Amino acid sequence: MGCIEDIGYDIILRMASFKECREYIRENFKDIYYVDPGFRLFDKAMIGVPPIPIALDGDAVILPYTKPCHGTFLLRVVSAAEADVVRKKARRVP
Repeated sequence: MGCIEDIGYDIILRMASFKECREYIRENFKDIYYVDPGFRLFDKAMIGVPPIPIALDGDAVILPYTKPCHGTFLLRVVSAAEADVVRKKARRVP
């Protein structure tokens, strides 16, 4: 993911587990996709416990992000280009 500080984001959950992020996405979003660790988003490989959930809300991408020494966060990042990457390459949840 590179330096998350270089892109604008909103924090939805702080210090969450991957399970908590997955449950939050399932309960709060309809447009959900799954990816495996290593999926490239924002020019970096994602890490996490598979399957990694990603939600889309228009041009916003909602994803779990682990910041070394700080834990896992659920973030909202507005990026039409990255939302298109998810739509084209990730597995959509029916």
